[in-house]
Amino acid sequence: MQRTRVAVIGYGNVGRGAADAVAASPDFELAGIIRRRAASGETLHGQGWEAPAVERIADLGGAITGALVCAPTRELARSEKALLEAGISTVDSFDVHGDAMLAHREELIPWAQAGESVAVIAAGWDPGADSMVRALMEALAPSGITYTNFGPGMSMGHSVAVRAIRGVVDAISITLPAGWGKHRRAVYTVSDGSRPFQDIESEIRHDPYFVHDQTDVFQVESISGLFDTGHGVVIDRKGTSGAAANQILKWELHVCNPAFTGQTMLAALRAGLKQSPGVYAMPELPAAHLLPISIEETIRRLV
Repeated sequence: MQRTRVAVIGYGNVGRGAADAVAASPDFELAGIIRRRAASGETLHGQGWEAPAVERIADLGGAITGALVCAPTRELARSEKALLEAGISTVDSFDVHGDAMLAHREELIPWAQAGESVAVIAAGWDPGADSMVRALMEALAPSGITYTNFGPGMSMGHSVAVRAIRGVVDAISITLPAGWGKHRRAVYTVSDGSRPFQDIESEIRHDPYFVHDQTDVFQVESISGLFDTGHGVVIDRKGTSGAAANQILKWELHVCNPAFTGQTMLAALRAGLKQSPGVYAMPELPAAHLLPISIEETIRRLV
């Protein structure tokens, strides 16, 4: 099988998970990792792999077909536009739902068109894999209500948003399910003392990541004893199929968040590269295109 050369942009928790996923795949080759302030000649190592680390994708040499962009949501568009225009297809894990998601999609469309490339947005575990499950549930029980209950576990996007707040040295945000699609946020922050804690707390509570949930903010000396990349979700739908009521559908998972996100991003890239140029969310991708096997083998094994 010919392997497609892929770069990973960013080497935080998700970047490391993405690099592991690429290295373990039968159809992709890890060309290298793009990171800020990479040392000259730097090589990064993972489970059974090594790859060069550089500051610019052009420094990798050779053709790069796709990039897994593992950057904070608020920094994604800037990185992706240049890649798409250069003909490099991208996948991100944009994690703000609703109108912000649609705006991100619209912003990338002209750049994908210009480079005749593909962008897959919001390809984490949620939004991402869970988005496909919600779409399937609604197709099977068209009338009804779906409840998505996250946690307990660390939210990477929420944690990154808090770390970006002035005066915060480190932080972790824990999602706590409150039932029926409602959540609480427990945010633990380490401050540098440059701002009153009350000001930091207020800014966190009013940030778009937190404003819709009950949020408790705690000041701590260190988060080292709180760090855990495990997370989970339970999605329930109660609805009607045709004239039959009380159709109960459930999806439940408990995962290592960065590893599952990186694997989902890679599967989304695989499917995205089989589409026409443009910008896609995961429910738009055929499920069979996520797999590194032929359509015939998919039918033989899974249908």
